[in-house]
Amino acid sequence: MSEDLKQNLQRSLYNIDTKSNKIYFFVQDTKGNAKASIRFIYDIANSLTKEGYKVVMLYEKSDYTPIDSWSFRKYEGLEFQVIEGTNLQIAPEDILVIPEIFGFVMEQVKNLPCGKIVLCQAYDHVLETLTPGATWQQYGFYKCIATSETQRDEISKIMRNTSFDILRPTISDCFVKQTHPPKPIILVHSREQRDGLNLIKSFYLKYPQFRFFTFRDLRGLSEEEFSNAMKDAFLGVWLDPTSSFGTFPIECMASGIPVIGKIPSLKPEWMNENNGVWVENTLQIVDVIADFAQTWLEDSVLPTLYSEGEVTANNYRMTESFDTEVSKIFNEFQLKRKEFFFQQLNQLNEN
Repeated sequence: MSEDLKQNLQRSLYNIDTKSNKIYFFVQDTKGNAKASIRFIYDIANSLTKEGYKVVMLYEKSDYTPIDSWSFRKYEGLEFQVIEGTNLQIAPEDILVIPEIFGFVMEQVKNLPCGKIVLCQAYDHVLETLTPGATWQQYGFYKCIATSETQRDEISKIMRNTSFDILRPTISDCFVKQTHPPKPIILVHSREQRDGLNLIKSFYLKYPQFRFFTFRDLRGLSEEEFSNAMKDAFLGVWLDPTSSFGTFPIECMASGIPVIGKIPSLKPEWMNENNGVWVENTLQIVDVIADFAQTWLEDSVLPTLYSEGEVTANNYRMTESFDTEVSKIFNEFQLKRKEFFFQQLNQLNEN
C-alpha cells in the first residue's frame, strides 16, 4: 500500500515539474452575453497557456455558448470539458479555480484532493450561495485571488486563514478613443435592467427639454458592438452599487467618454474625484446627468475629466505585466503543492 502511495506522490511531483498537471477553471455560461468577469477568467487561462500549463475550461452543460461569440480577444490552446453526464477525473496535483459566486460547487468538490483556489471578483457574491456558517476553508479552499486590496481586506474579515494574491482585470483592446465628435447619446450600464429603465424614464419626465438626448442600454451586446456604441456617445452612466471593480467606467474612459456613476458600497481603487462624476445618492443621478448635459451643450466640460479618465484607463490595458503576475501567482501555488507532496513522501520513507 505504501509503495502505491509513494508512486502516486512521485507521479504528482513529476507532473508538477513538467507542467503535465491540469488547471481547471469553472466558468459560467453567459449564453452569448458579454461579461467582463468571464473574459477575466479567460485572460488568466490564456496567460497560463502561454506559460506552458495545461488549462481546461469547465462548463456545467454541453449547450454552453463559446466565448468567441462575443469576445473581441481570441483564445487558443484551451481545452474544454463539460461536467454534466461525465466522470470528471481530477488528479491530486491538478488545480481547480472556482469563482466566489459558486459556493455550492465548492461544497460539491470538498472531497477532491486537488489544489483549490477561489477567484473573487465581487465581494457581494462571497456569501451568496454558501451554506449559512460555512467558510471556504471547510471545503478545502485556502487561497483566494482578489482584484484589489480593498476587496482582500474585506474578505479577510470573514474568510480567516486565507492567503491572498491581487490580480487586477484589464479592459479589452477594442476600446479606443473616439475619432469624431460625439452625438447627444448617453450610454447606460446597470446591474439590474429595471434600474436603467427607471433612470431613463425619470430623466425624460423631469427634464422634457432634453428629450432629444438618446439613451442606449448596452445589455446583450458583444464586446465589439459594445465598443462601437461608445464611438458616438458623449456620456456614460454607471449603476452598479454592488460592484467591487467595474470595467464599464474604465472602458468609457478609454473611449474618451466621461462617466457619471453611483459609488458602490465597496469603492473601486481606480475611482477618484478627477476621473468621473461620482454620486452617493442614486436619486440625484438624474439631476447630475441633466447638469452635465447642459455643460456639454455649452462646450464647458472640464478637460481634466477626459485627461484623468485616459490616465486611469491606461492603467488597465493588457500588458506583459499581467502575464507576469499570473505566472507568479500560479508558480508559487505550484511550489507549495510540490512542498506538500514532498512532505508526504518523506513521511512515508521515514516509516
